[in-house]
Amino acid sequence: MVPLLQLRNISKTYPGVRALRGVEFELRPGEVHVLLGENGAGKSTLIKIATGIHETDAGGELIVAGEAVGIPSPRHMQALGIAAVYQNPTLFSELSVMENLCMSEDGAVISWSARRARSAEMLARIGARLDLDRPVRELRMAEKQLLEIARALSRSARVLILDEPTAALAGTDAEHLLDLVEKLRADGVGILYISHRLEEVLRIGDRFTVLRDGGYIGTYERMDVDRARLIQLMAGRELSQMFPKIEVPIGNVVLETRGLCHGPSGVDKISLEVRQGEILGLAGLVGAGRTEFARTLFGLTPATAGEIFIDSKPVAITCVGDALGHRLAYVPEDRKEHGVIEDLTIAENISLSLLRRLNGEWLDESKENTLAADFVRRLGVKAGNIFVQTRTLSGGNQQKVALARWLANDPRILILDEPTQGIDVGAKAEIHRIMVEFVQQGMAIILISSELSELLGMSDRIAVLRGGRLAGVLPAREATRESVLKLAMDDAA
Repeated sequence: MVPLLQLRNISKTYPGVRALRGVEFELRPGEVHVLLGENGAGKSTLIKIATGIHETDAGGELIVAGEAVGIPSPRHMQALGIAAVYQNPTLFSELSVMENLCMSEDGAVISWSARRARSAEMLARIGARLDLDRPVRELRMAEKQLLEIARALSRSARVLILDEPTAALAGTDAEHLLDLVEKLRADGVGILYISHRLEEVLRIGDRFTVLRDGGYIGTYERMDVDRARLIQLMAGRELSQMFPKIEVPIGNVVLETRGLCHGPSGVDKISLEVRQGEILGLAGLVGAGRTEFARTLFGLTPATAGEIFIDSKPVAITCVGDALGHRLAYVPEDRKEHGVIEDLTIAENISLSLLRRLNGEWLDESKENTLAADFVRRLGVKAGNIFVQTRTLSGGNQQKVALARWLANDPRILILDEPTQGIDVGAKAEIHRIMVEFVQQGMAIILISSELSELLGMSDRIAVLRGGRLAGVLPAREATRESVLKLAMDDAA
C-alpha cells in the first residue's frame, strides 16, 4: 500500500531555535494517525511543513502518493489533496454556509443552483445539517468545524489534518465529530489527528507518532500503547507524576452555600461546604450546571435565592467586587475570552484585577512589574520577560498568567474552571503542582473538570451536579469513575 503522505528526515531551524530535528511520519489510506507531543514539541511546525506553509531544512523530503514534492506551497499541497482544519476556524463569518463552501471555485459565470446542489452534497457526505443561507457568524463551534471539514473534502482532499478538533466541543458535539472521523477513515481518507485528549485518541487512533522537544521519539501501533505509556513518551515522566496530590490537613469550613439558586441559568438549591486546605472537585455532564454554579458564587450571575456563608457568617455576593472583597477568585473556563487578554503583556494581564489597589489614580509601573516578575517566578511561567505579549505564550503558560492575575488578590478560596483544558500533559502536571502548593498554604480550591482522571487524582471530595442540582458528594477514597458517572447520569441515584 502506497502511503498518502510521507515526511522523511524533517528538520526546521528558525533564528536561534531548532524547532524540528529528524522527524519521520507516514500516513496510510484509511488510517487515523495521531500526532502527539507537549506544547512546543514541534507539532504545529510539522503541520506547516506538511501543508506547504514552511519549507523543511536541507535533507528533508515530502512525498505524496509515492511522488517527491519539489518546492511545496500551500496551493501546491492543496492541489495534491492535503487539507488542514485548525482549532480556530478560518471561515468568513459574514458570508453564508454555501458561500464559504464554494469560495475557491472559479468561473466567469456563476450558477447558483449548481453551487447550491454541490454544497448540499458536500454537507450530506459528512452528515451535517446546515442551512446553506445561514451566515457563518450564527453557527455554533461544532457546526463551524463540520463546515471546515466539508470545505476541505470539497477540494478532493485525500489527507485531512485535524488540529485539536474537539478542544472547544463537548458531549454530543464531540461524539458526532469522532463518529465522522471513523466514517472518513472507512471511506479511505487518511487523517492526521492532533489532540491533548488521550482517552479520545486512544479510541480512534490506529498509530501514534510522538514528538518531544522537536525530536522524533517514535511511531507506535495502537496495541503497543496505553494512556500511561503515551504520557511517559511525551513528557518523559510517569503517570503518577501527573497528579502530585499529597495529604494536607483539612481545616474549618471557609465557604458554605445553602439552597443556592440562580433561576435563569438553572442553578437549583445547591448546598455545599468547602474547607481550608481542601480541593473540592465538581463533576457533572455537559449542562449539569457546574460553570453556572461557579458564576453565581463569584457574583457574575448573582443568586436569586439561597445563602452564602464565609467563615460561618452570611455574606451578600452581588457582583465581582463583592467576591474579591471576600477573597474569592475565579479562573474561568475560556481563557481566550475571559482569562487573559492576548494583546496585553504578561505584566499588564497580571495586574488587571487589582489596578485600584496597586495604583490608585495613577499607574505605578514599578509595582506592576515587581508583582508580575514575582508571579512569573513562583508559577514557572516560561517567557523571555514580563513585557512580551501574552499571545506569544503556550496554552499552559497563558493559563498560569490567568492564575497569577487572580492570585495577586491573595484569595482564600479559588475556583478553577477546567484549568487544564487544551494544554499538554507537562503543563497539566505543572498546574496540578501549583494547586497542591496553594492548599498547603491553607487555600480552599473548587476544581471543575470534565476529565474524571483529574478529579479523581486531585480532589479530596467530589461533588456531582446533575440538572443544576447536587446529586451527591463522594469522599476521594470512595470515588471511582463508575460511582461518579452513576451520580451524574442516573436520575434514580
